[in-house]
Amino acid sequence: MRIGIDMGGTKIEGIALADNGEELIRRRIDTPRHDYDGTVNAIAGIVHSLESETKQKCTVGVGIPGAISPQTRLVKNANSTWIIGKHFDLDLGNALGREVRLANDANCLAVSEAVDGSGAGFKLVFAIILGTGCGGGIAIDQKVHNGFHAIAGEWGHITLGWMYPEEYPGIECYCGQRGCLETYISGTGFENEYQLQTGIRKRGREIVEILEQGDDAAERVMEIYENRLARAIATAVNFLDPDVLVLGGGMSNISRIYKTVPGLVQKWTFGGEFTTPIRPAKHGDSSGVRGAAWLW
Repeated sequence: MRIGIDMGGTKIEGIALADNGEELIRRRIDTPRHDYDGTVNAIAGIVHSLESETKQKCTVGVGIPGAISPQTRLVKNANSTWIIGKHFDLDLGNALGREVRLANDANCLAVSEAVDGSGAGFKLVFAIILGTGCGGGIAIDQKVHNGFHAIAGEWGHITLGWMYPEEYPGIECYCGQRGCLETYISGTGFENEYQLQTGIRKRGREIVEILEQGDDAAERVMEIYENRLARAIATAVNFLDPDVLVLGGGMSNISRIYKTVPGLVQKWTFGGEFTTPIRPAKHGDSSGVRGAAWLW
């Protein structure tokens, strides 16, 4: 049996999987934001809780919104900034008394969906997370393509393409650059645009609720979001040309984007063609945590 942990910016989720992939137990708690020791202890607590119920000691894999540097072995590029520069895998291992395997959360999503999800049967899967932050992961033949610097697929920190005058030079990103996709097409970016347009701060799900009720401001913000997401996908297609795109994270649950965005993408693809399938993750919000479990 194996345990997978998905550490997000707002929640930490854990599952216990049987060897055949059957989900046995699930736990979800709020992330102790900006509290490194609290985050380590929270993950250890979920593992202990799952093991107590299953009465087994399990392997543990963790998906994080960042990566372990191959050079320093420290966490880098995490939008949960309090884990940057830490020996997160070693500290978790010490807390649990065993080796813990870490991988980028989008890579976990890519592998999970390539193995038995919406990317099954495709050679090259590009997985996209549209959550608190924005990330991408690449799976080739059901295996992670990590890259020499462990940044392959870090699509969230490519600049938004074909900027309109009102978008230039771009919003400041936590990474130190301007105009990163993360600042526009993450759930946070969606909320920020609504606040910019209306002066009112709402959670993403609240905006979607009034969108479905026909709210004009929410419709305007959604159309801006769809346009930006289409440009972002066109950028990925122009340099990677994947066989399928699989979307995860909270924004991926908005069903209309699978109807509206594909027709917009071809405006920016080289040659003006775009027929690549865009699919929601089959395992939904569970795909990243399932992929983490499969790290063993």
